[in-house]
Amino acid sequence: MPDKLDCSADAKVPRAKSIASATDSAYSNLRLGRVMEPDSQKLIESIHGAEGMASLVIAGAGSQAINDILSVAGASGTILDIQVPYASSAVVDYLGEEPSQYVSSGAALSLARAAYQRAVALRETDVPVLGVASTATIATNRPKRGDHRCHVCVYGPTGWETVSITFVKGLRSREQEDRVVSRLILNSLASSLGLNDQLDMGLTQDEIVVPEGTDFSDPLEALTRGHVGHVLVDLEGVQKADVPFRGGIISGSFNPRHGGHDQLAAAAADQLGLPVVFELSVTNVDKPELAPSEVRGRIDQFRGRASVIATRAPVFYEKARLLPGCVFVIGFDTLVRLVDPKYYDGSRTKMTSAFMEMKSLGCSFLVAGRIKDDGFGTLRDIDVPADLSDMFTEIPESVFREDISSTEIRMADQRSDS
Repeated sequence: MPDKLDCSADAKVPRAKSIASATDSAYSNLRLGRVMEPDSQKLIESIHGAEGMASLVIAGAGSQAINDILSVAGASGTILDIQVPYASSAVVDYLGEEPSQYVSSGAALSLARAAYQRAVALRETDVPVLGVASTATIATNRPKRGDHRCHVCVYGPTGWETVSITFVKGLRSREQEDRVVSRLILNSLASSLGLNDQLDMGLTQDEIVVPEGTDFSDPLEALTRGHVGHVLVDLEGVQKADVPFRGGIISGSFNPRHGGHDQLAAAAADQLGLPVVFELSVTNVDKPELAPSEVRGRIDQFRGRASVIATRAPVFYEKARLLPGCVFVIGFDTLVRLVDPKYYDGSRTKMTSAFMEMKSLGCSFLVAGRIKDDGFGTLRDIDVPADLSDMFTEIPESVFREDISSTEIRMADQRSDS
């Protein structure tokens, strides 16, 4: 059976001999105004002064970390959200599924990933965000057959790290074990924010901190490995993972990029009065996934010219989930497919549902015309369902018209090479 979280109430039990008895009086009464230890105060002040915000999820132990972080001035600049899913059912609700083992490094990673995704959804600027999680089973008011242990994970834009400790059983009281977990949380958060200072946890030589994790070279590698949802690469090539964006988005394969893309972006930006970026999906419904080198090569085409968002979202409703509130700038030929039920397993209901989700996310479409066999196709030539028509706006032909495509350029290059 999987381990369950330590969900029992505190009880009056004999306190084991403390390995940190000199500080017992400083932390012996959390609920009645426990005095924060000076080293914790100093570290948390440094945490609040560092760039970055976090969502925390504390399951099983680590309550003193919550109290200390919120007690030091500046917490609003560090903490986006704190959740305490104490019951096993609350953990399942938070994750959306039941972990195979509640108190494990895998469960801590899953919780930290969910906390990171929550941080991404909650932040309002491009400040870096982290998801921090702990899961633990510690001393309680009944004997436990299993180990007393904890797992703390921090999930960020370029990797994750979990640290685990198995306690010497019977050495500490519940409160003292919670203190160790809390200090481990603070140490993990501080380290992930680039701080060198660490709190002494008072571990014995038999209590080893066991780390595991993955580091990526940059956000783009994290994206290609499925670690983050999207990466914004600005004109200078600076990468930022999962940052919010409000404006126009031109999706494409950009194989190759050409002047028509720039002209469309300029026309859309002028009409919207908003910034416009390009979006490249690593995955495609009908084609193999792009190799990491190919992703970087296509993005490099825009260096010094425009910003690019890289995603793993091949369809528009998935792009909308990553980038709510955006305006998708599309061509006539894309719109033809977008409102055809055959691309939704032949179901108009599925098509409408996809559009309603995008609408609920605040997304809409700006449509550019495109040359076709019998002339120039525009939004007015498409039978857009009446209940969706308010999601579409046309770019007038007088403002933008481009009759060449990346496919035509690529075919011409191939002919010239042969």
